[in-house]
Formats: sequence, structure tokens, C-alpha cells
Amino acid sequence: MDNMDIAIKTEELTRIFGDTVAVDNLTLEIRKGELFGLVGPDGAGKTTTMRLLTAIMEPTSGEAWVGGHSILKDGEQIKQRIGYMSQRFGLYEDLTVMENIIFYADLYEVPKNERPARIERLLGFSNLTPFKERLAGKLSGGMKQKLGLACALIHTPEILFLDEPTNGVDPVSRRDFWRILYGLLKEGITIFVSTAYLDEAERCTRVGLMHRGKILIDDSPARIKKSLGFPMVELWTGDARKAEEFVRGCPGVRNVSIYGDRLHVALERLEALDGVIGKLQEEGITVRDYRSILPSLEDIFIAMVEGK
Repeated sequence: MDNMDIAIKTEELTRIFGDTVAVDNLTLEIRKGELFGLVGPDGAGKTTTMRLLTAIMEPTSGEAWVGGHSILKDGEQIKQRIGYMSQRFGLYEDLTVMENIIFYADLYEVPKNERPARIERLLGFSNLTPFKERLAGKLSGGMKQKLGLACALIHTPEILFLDEPTNGVDPVSRRDFWRILYGLLKEGITIFVSTAYLDEAERCTRVGLMHRGKILIDDSPARIKKSLGFPMVELWTGDARKAEEFVRGCPGVRNVSIYGDRLHVALERLEALDGVIGKLQEEGITVRDYRSILPSLEDIFIAMVEGK
């Protein structure tokens, strides 16, 4: 690899299981110091992509380089330079927080003289210092994720891979976890995170929307949200679910999504809005308010997938 600024590069990376193409000709570049979010529903190919990039699994075809090393030839060098937290990260529930961290320090052959300072910093970083003698099995879901992260960071990796790290974790712990990731980003670590939560994707510096093994779009969240190319309106109605049925059939409507008591309506052109409101009033549904909005990543994803 020539470019010194690139942390991860893939060229037509493909992985096939039987009749299923899990990763389909993935070509991607992630720069050093980026927080890249691979976003998509279950079965999109996110975990397979991560397993290929961490040299745990071999591709069917294509190539990738992580930290300048080929996943085909330099798997062992890659594993020494990365941190990887899989969905089922291997914490030992019958060991304490401290014993788990020491176990991973042994595994990564962290020099004994460097350990005390690193461990103290990681415990402080993740707010686990008061719980260092607690058994891992007795921690909450959010604390287990922080301990997993501390273990994945003990050898000071250059690139961190996190596979759906906040799946099933409460909102407060999710926020804490992202605060820790931003701290790591400031230290120059490149972070590759997969998530099914589109609100989390908004926090990444760059996002790849993945569907059926392909990246549909890859850009900053702000630019992706401006890329839809047609107007979007948010409608407040008395009955969002009932309103959605009628709006979907209106001329000039591209797609509709429900967000609580509101609808997000993508239009061919803004003039179609009069017809939408008229139709709802005709059906006896009150339109409390409406406004033009910038679409969310979820709106973009739905529009792109439905477009396929």
C-alpha cells in the first residue's frame, strides 16, 4: 500500500456462503483517525465484513489491507495491531474485572512494567475503577461492554474493530460508550464500528450504509442526508398509522415512514404536499402541523433500499 494515510483498504472483497453472497465486491478506504460506521440491518453482511478485515475469516475473492498489511498474507501482524470486540466478546464471568484485564494483557504479551499505568488508565477511562474486584458475571450489560473495550485496548492497538458494541445496552450506557469512543478518536485511534442503530451512525465521521452485502452509499452523515435529491416533509396527524395508508397512495409520494406520532413523507416535488394534506382531510384525519425537514439516515436508508 502506497498511501500512508489509509488505515483500511478493501478491493472487491467478497465472501460467499453456499448460495448467499454475504459480502459483495466491497471496495472501501478508511483513513487513519476516522470513526467509520458500517450501518445496516441484521443479515446485511456487517459481521462477515469485520471477520474478514480482522483476518479471522478468508475471503472468497478480493483483497484488503489493514494498517498496511494484507489480510491474505499477514494475518498474524494484523491481529497484533488491532483491537477487536466481537458481538460475543470473550469475557470470563467467573473472573473479576481486574483478572479479565490481566488475562488479556497476558494474551497480548503486554510487557509487565507497562501494565500498571495502562490498567489504571483504562479502568479510569471506562469508570470501572470502583468495580475492579467485582466478578464480570455480576456486571450490568453496559459495564460488560466497557470491560470488553478495556480488554480490547490493553495492547494499545492502532485500529479498533467493534461489532455492534451497544446492541441490547441501555441508553445511558450507550451514551457513555460513545463518549469513550470519542476520547479514543482524539488519541488518533482509527475506529471501525458496526451498528444497526441509525441514530448512532449520525455520531460517526463517515458512514457506509450496507444492504445485502453491498455498500449503498459511503460519506459523512451530513452529506448523506443532503443526498436524497427530493424534498421531505414531517407531518403530525391524529393517527399516524391510519394516515400512512392514505399518504402512501397519494400522487407524487415516493415513500412514507412512521416516527411515533409523525410521518416522514418523501415527495417527488414539494407541490405534491397540497394533495397529501387534502387527501388526509378528506378521510377525516386531522393534520396538526407539518414542516420541511432534512431526512434522517433512516429515511435515506429506507428510500435507497426501496429504490432497489
